[in-house]
Amino acid sequence: MEFVKGHGTENDFVVLPDLDDQLDLTVARVQALCDRQRGLGADGVLRVVRSDGESGGKWFMDYRNADGSIAEMCGNGLRVFARYLVDAGHQPQGEFVVATRAGDRTVVTHPDGSVTNDMGPARVTGTSIAAVDGAGIGGFAVDVGNPHLACVTDVPVESFDLTVPPGYDPVVFPHGVNVELINTIGDNALRMRVHERGVGETRSCGTGTVASVASWLAGQGRTTGSATVDVLGGQVYVTIEPMTSTLTGPAVLVARGELDKSWWDALA
Repeated sequence: MEFVKGHGTENDFVVLPDLDDQLDLTVARVQALCDRQRGLGADGVLRVVRSDGESGGKWFMDYRNADGSIAEMCGNGLRVFARYLVDAGHQPQGEFVVATRAGDRTVVTHPDGSVTNDMGPARVTGTSIAAVDGAGIGGFAVDVGNPHLACVTDVPVESFDLTVPPGYDPVVFPHGVNVELINTIGDNALRMRVHERGVGETRSCGTGTVASVASWLAGQGRTTGSATVDVLGGQVYVTIEPMTSTLTGPAVLVARGELDKSWWDALA
């Protein structure tokens, strides 16, 4: 069984090509694949499946968090997914559509290995408070196809302890939430750390960078604009437009190989 390992700003994924939709991707198998001691190690799994034909895209990105839970969307994962499709010869370089649980997403792959994603609308739906290190930090609730609580703060983001999941209002976020902590570091420049639901702190989160820029703009009474976002794993560029948003950043494929069949079967 083939696998590919890749990352987008060090948010890393195991890619499983399953063109004929045959793999039984159980929670136990996802957890084992993502385990950094007993598996390949990753923040999530990207299963590559042909689309069912109801979408404008030929390919469906079946994304699973490291704990085995299903997620609607993953911006960094989408870049890696698109880079894999081009590298494997399934799509030509350039623009094409990928189906996700959050809807169709247009991607543009570039010769330098970077990818631009259409991330869909970033909808600011209200305000809420994250509990981090015993303190309440206010932020905006942002829907980027998945839920975020993006909090701009003057406290340096490096000072927060994210080994403990931030607290949040379960009434506002009944299905959990990704929490972003954001500093403004210059003109149209942000720094972000993120705790992802079902994963923990990650080196980057694509939808989280979009939510961060949307929250930063909302705090200024703005609904459109652009910014660079520095994350632990590098830098991306985000643009918020009236009807959609885009995310541009690197997508790197680092390894490929085969999973051991007996190991896979034992996890059934």
